[in-house]
Amino acid sequence: MSPNERTVARQRLVAPSARREFDAAIFDMDGVITKTAIVHSLAWKQMFDEYLRRRETRDHEPFYEFTHARDYLGHVDGKPRYKGVESFLKSRGIDLPGGSPDDQPGTETVCGLGNRKNEKFNQMIETEGVSLYDSTIALIRGMIHDGIRVGLATSSRNSATILKRTGIAPLFATVVDGIVSEELGLKGKPAPDIFTTACANLGVPCARAIIVEDAVSGVQAGASGGFAFVVGVAREDNARELREHGAGVVVSDLAQIDLVEINRLARIKRIAKQI
Repeated sequence: MSPNERTVARQRLVAPSARREFDAAIFDMDGVITKTAIVHSLAWKQMFDEYLRRRETRDHEPFYEFTHARDYLGHVDGKPRYKGVESFLKSRGIDLPGGSPDDQPGTETVCGLGNRKNEKFNQMIETEGVSLYDSTIALIRGMIHDGIRVGLATSSRNSATILKRTGIAPLFATVVDGIVSEELGLKGKPAPDIFTTACANLGVPCARAIIVEDAVSGVQAGASGGFAFVVGVAREDNARELREHGAGVVVSDLAQIDLVEINRLARIKRIAKQI
């Protein structure tokens, strides 16, 4: 057995006859599966700092840089792109017209700034490539081996590009991303729409699915959607925030937990709700 096969084996339920608490698992992408969260943060920073510098030069407004901890995590992380733009601008007291998704990148509209961020993100991905969290892939493969259906739900509109570059598209029985959300009129996180839609696509009730998320807004979405369990992945030293917003367990990496333990915790949650 190869090292990778042994890792996958450890992520399987040890006792196949044990009652399985869930039939599907819905994963977020950036920061959970792919090491792209920091790329998003850098793209947001470049775009917003560029815009704020322009306002400083033109309108003589004081420049305060976009920061990862305060601005990315506080206003943008996990949200659909244009909602992230709106949230950050509101935090700075800036009111711009919404514009259109067809706006040229950099146009001073919500959509124009969002499109400029996306342009920068794609340039970074093209230059640097995309890395995966091996522990997450091992967990997903173990789930599939045990007959658990796996879906991807992300606010990103770049999922097709990322999945193609990494070669992991075959792992997911459904993908609900930012493009699908727009087509279906789904609300973004912290609303649970993308997760409930993924469950519907898989033909699995929400109560028989778990959510794996790293963003506070995503954990909120998982906690409000009636799912069996929410696993929080604290990549940003934000374990406390993830627990406070509904994660049933929080790890810094999915290598710290296996399918048996997730199943056990989901069982405890189900029993507690029945008491």
